[in-house]
Amino acid sequence: MFKPIRGALALVFALLVTGTCAREAVPAAHPFFQVGLPATATQPASGRLLLFATEAQAARAAAKDGKVTEVDSSPFAPEQTAVAAREVERLVPGGQVLLDADDEVFPDPFSRLPPGDYLVQAVLDTQHDYNYHGRNGGDLVSKVVQVHLPSTDAPALELTETVPARAAWDLPARYLSETTRKHLAEARRQVQPVDFVSPSLSAFWGRPIHMRGWVVLPPGYDPAGHATYPTVYQTHGFGGDLVTQAGTAAMVFGAMAEKQMPPMIWVVLDESGPTGTHEFADSVNNGPWGRALTTELIPMLEGRYRMDARPSGRFLTGHSSGGWATLWLQTRYPEIFGGTWSTSPDPSDFHDFTGVDLYAPHANVYRRADGAPYPLVRDKGKVLASFETFARLERVLGPYGGQMASFEWVFSPRGADGRPQPMFDRDTGTVDPAVVAYWSEHYDIARRLKEHWPQLRPDLDGKIHLVVGTADTFYLDGAAHRLKAVLDGLGAKSDFRFLPGRTHMDLYVQGTDRQALLKQMAWEMYAVARPASRLKRAAAP
Repeated sequence: MFKPIRGALALVFALLVTGTCAREAVPAAHPFFQVGLPATATQPASGRLLLFATEAQAARAAAKDGKVTEVDSSPFAPEQTAVAAREVERLVPGGQVLLDADDEVFPDPFSRLPPGDYLVQAVLDTQHDYNYHGRNGGDLVSKVVQVHLPSTDAPALELTETVPARAAWDLPARYLSETTRKHLAEARRQVQPVDFVSPSLSAFWGRPIHMRGWVVLPPGYDPAGHATYPTVYQTHGFGGDLVTQAGTAAMVFGAMAEKQMPPMIWVVLDESGPTGTHEFADSVNNGPWGRALTTELIPMLEGRYRMDARPSGRFLTGHSSGGWATLWLQTRYPEIFGGTWSTSPDPSDFHDFTGVDLYAPHANVYRRADGAPYPLVRDKGKVLASFETFARLERVLGPYGGQMASFEWVFSPRGADGRPQPMFDRDTGTVDPAVVAYWSEHYDIARRLKEHWPQLRPDLDGKIHLVVGTADTFYLDGAAHRLKAVLDGLGAKSDFRFLPGRTHMDLYVQGTDRQALLKQMAWEMYAVARPASRLKRAAAP
């Protein structure tokens, strides 16, 4: 979710305070920090300057060796770290800039922090994508230093380190299964990149727009042969990208090599962009991603690879935002695909938008009618973050690429300023009913099914498979129950599985196999495409 947005980014920069190359006078009222770029730097830098502070004793106690090399925020413990931010237009080598730690801040101004010792670290987010990627290639980072707050002067930090760019196949071994490690070298040789310039998306943006991903061919695939293969189109959740999808491609290849998955072609798609995840939805803000996929990319791939090239041989799967994307594609283009296996999808019925009824009179995403906060993140029955906390942290980290902003880039009408209209007020949580009405008409999947079922039924009945945990981390099981009720009310055939006690993070796990559910779903897809096949799943090691 982050590329230049039709001049909007330039406008934002023009309105925000710029960096300086001379030392600024320190006002006395607010706590300030002095952040500099070393004189040895080779070029000026710009971006969103972020300052993170956490209580020193607690941070060192939490570190296994007592050494803290990174101070960062987390949506799973948002209030453990204070964050301050400002835009920097141009910071020259040897220059410094003042950051007011009472201006753009989360959760509270630094002047309200309890007196004591803190570990602080500065990051210059050079690509304005911290909300999506966190620290990414090219960002500038200071060392972690201890300061005592409140301070009588402006503590100084220097942006001495550059975050290295991530390589697509630089996969940390500790995150790979034994099967994936065993076949990784072969996967790197066999998996093929997708880099397709979409005519329709390029026309929308006025510049070349690339659709990217990986094609995973089954072991033994012969491009000159006569055999064709069922094809699975898979995409990722929020925070994923082409690099993380390389790990998915390697995992799938290894599983097929060990016959833990049936022989199919997998197209592992990147749905990230300058604004978050575009979710392959046709959007007035992001462009016609669904149309580009179904009328441009898929025909190109089917002309290049030995794919079944028929609905009964085209399948969809994805998790979280990818779960919504694949559920949307199946219901929007039911004649193209033979079924979706969507897991923990983002809300498919806006009567339950992570617990909030957006259609309720005087709806508010921060507070219930009785004033109680709406929770957004939970784990093992404990609320970790409220909707308001999550949204406030996102706003400080930057205007692009956050989860809430990402929903608006997909679902909202475009405002007069060229940006999507906010669904809710970031200060109060008040929902804009006019924006929700637009969301409802265009992207409420349950409403679409209810209103258009007679037309959709011949191509869609029996094709929706949805799996979610009853303890989903982001309360996404609620909307799934509502979608099931709608389909049941229509007399539709569907497959909903609510896994007891499972969260957003462990849904696929069975025993020691962290991808067991994906393998199971792959065999279910294969049974649709090859109902007479006698192939059987090999036992996991």
